[in-house]
Amino acid sequence: MNSGAERYVLKLFITGRTERSENAITTLRQICRDTLNNRYELLIIDVLEHPNLAEEDRILATPTVIKELPLPMRTIIGDLTEKERVLVGLNLHPDGKNGESA
Repeated sequence: MNSGAERYVLKLFITGRTERSENAITTLRQICRDTLNNRYELLIIDVLEHPNLAEEDRILATPTVIKELPLPMRTIIGDLTEKERVLVGLNLHPDGKNGESA
């Protein structure tokens, strides 16, 4: 299978429509657009509106991002402003790179 064709599934859990939540949404959307080249599905889940979904994924703090696919599953809790931290934490690789060293 061509790893360049992998589809990414990410969930972003937020609490309400606060400035912090809006910043997390904007930042993660930008990272996905810049890095995953339309090969992603981003679900934004407000834990105030869908507490059952937060409970299913054992969300204790927001913002929290879960990368469900491709495996392995990865999670980041808190600040998403450092792009490199998010890329490494979620094991996301820019187009044309699959985590191998040059």
